[in-house]
Amino acid sequence: MSSNPVPHLTTALTGPLHKVERHLVDHQADIESWFRSQWRITPAPFYASVDLRHAGYKLAPVDTNLFPAGFNNLNPAFEALCIQAVQLAVERLPHQVDRILIVPENHTRNLFYLESLATLQEIIAKAGFEVRLGSVMEDMSEPLTVDLESGKSVFLQPLQRSEDKVFVDDFVPELIVLNNDLSSGRPAILESLQQTVTPGLGLGWSNRLKSVHFRHYQEIAAELGKHIGIDPWFIDPMFRNCGEIDFMQRAGSSCLEKNVDALLKEIQQKYDEYDIKCRPYVIVKADSGTYGMGIMTVNSVDDIAELNRKQRTRMSTIKEGQKVSKVIIQEGVYTHETWG
Repeated sequence: MSSNPVPHLTTALTGPLHKVERHLVDHQADIESWFRSQWRITPAPFYASVDLRHAGYKLAPVDTNLFPAGFNNLNPAFEALCIQAVQLAVERLPHQVDRILIVPENHTRNLFYLESLATLQEIIAKAGFEVRLGSVMEDMSEPLTVDLESGKSVFLQPLQRSEDKVFVDDFVPELIVLNNDLSSGRPAILESLQQTVTPGLGLGWSNRLKSVHFRHYQEIAAELGKHIGIDPWFIDPMFRNCGEIDFMQRAGSSCLEKNVDALLKEIQQKYDEYDIKCRPYVIVKADSGTYGMGIMTVNSVDDIAELNRKQRTRMSTIKEGQKVSKVIIQEGVYTHETWG
């Protein structure tokens, strides 16, 4: 049995490795060395989740979330790794931390999210820290306990502020961990604090665009591709983006159709280059925001031109009713990973 505690996908053991996997495995030492050098320049965030698509001929991220959920879906066998990761992330901070406060999403009715929140709190507690949950919901004036199907519960308390520090009851944290993606903006109560806030407020969806993120990723993928001798397309989804768009008024439709058509043709060129027998498709989604809202699959320009009112309504808003005014058009990457 290997003593290496790094998790491996069970799918890696069910058949022969595809060409891209084989190349990555063969260059593992070079890749690890490259990552170490990159982390020295830009330290990793406190936490993040990445949506990967594995098409066999291509392995690429299609989304990155800096305020992740789904902690309850982590394999319990890797709990020790999660605890160690929290400890290492906190130890990197330039000051001592004993008390951590999590600022969650305003989802008191979303039990799936609360299961994730309960697991995150449990992992941080097992890492040796006191941890509480402080809500920024404007209408919360009293603590709230929510019992969950798993047998766990979450105890939410209204966040309070005195001068440049936030707290719940007499619990004053040294570290605030944001698990709220700030889709509706930056809460004033969290501005200009003496305490460390991670991830920073500027990384919320009210400030960040997916197209900017993937532009940076494109540069990094090109650098890694050159380092290990691989076409970066194998690890990088192509994309385009449109400026102002209004699905209900059909404003910006011509820009969207033009970019969908161009990207489909670019994907087809890559498929022809590598003899890939698949039909190209793209994903059109809001340039900011999460929770699978404001997203659709497009196989041809006709799919855009023929959007009915129900489809346009579904694309027009995202989480918390925020209007979609910008979209990213991203190469669709097939997946051969299955669950169960």
